[in-house]
Amino acid sequence: MTEMQLISALWLVGVLTEAITGALAAGRRRMDLFGVVMVGCATAIGGGTVRDVLLGSYPLIWVEHVEFLVAIAATSLLTVAFAPIMRYLTKLFLTLDAIGLTVFSVIGAQKALTLGFNPLIAVVAGVVTGVFGGIIRDLFCQQIPLVFRKELYAVVSIITAGLYVLLTLANLAPWLVLALCLPFGFGLRLLAIKFNWSMPTFDYQEQSVH
Repeated sequence: MTEMQLISALWLVGVLTEAITGALAAGRRRMDLFGVVMVGCATAIGGGTVRDVLLGSYPLIWVEHVEFLVAIAATSLLTVAFAPIMRYLTKLFLTLDAIGLTVFSVIGAQKALTLGFNPLIAVVAGVVTGVFGGIIRDLFCQQIPLVFRKELYAVVSIITAGLYVLLTLANLAPWLVLALCLPFGFGLRLLAIKFNWSMPTFDYQEQSVH
């Protein structure tokens, strides 16, 4: 398996996993099946879509390959059927979500570099790809996005995308860049979950004037 085949396979795992997390979030809000599919699709492909629109990269992957959209929608609906057992698979989905975050961050940075954008924009593209699906999901579900609530999530995406850009600019072999970046980002995310690493929060409360 080549490095592109590997990252494509991991991308598909990440996309389908994010579809499941989106569908479950919709279920917690008691949405109908249309809502489940919409939130599942938005979670899975939202980050990549926002990235491609910002970079002016068309056609969008789910427009060019409609089978991906069908697979994401089907996965969202299947989640409804298997929802009763999902609560027992929390650790599995946290692991798969960590894979998705890492892969999306690398893919976003990779695409921006391929299109000729500068390294800083490549890192931004990686972060957008990695976190925007979750932001859209949480906004649809009327929640403050998880990425804005302490958890070390976006920082993992920034570091992973930044490492990918640095190693690529250092002219390392593509397979070696992936071999270093993917385990590093994945491991960092799992460590953040295990040890509850988080960002400082800003707590500002208006004082009533008497």
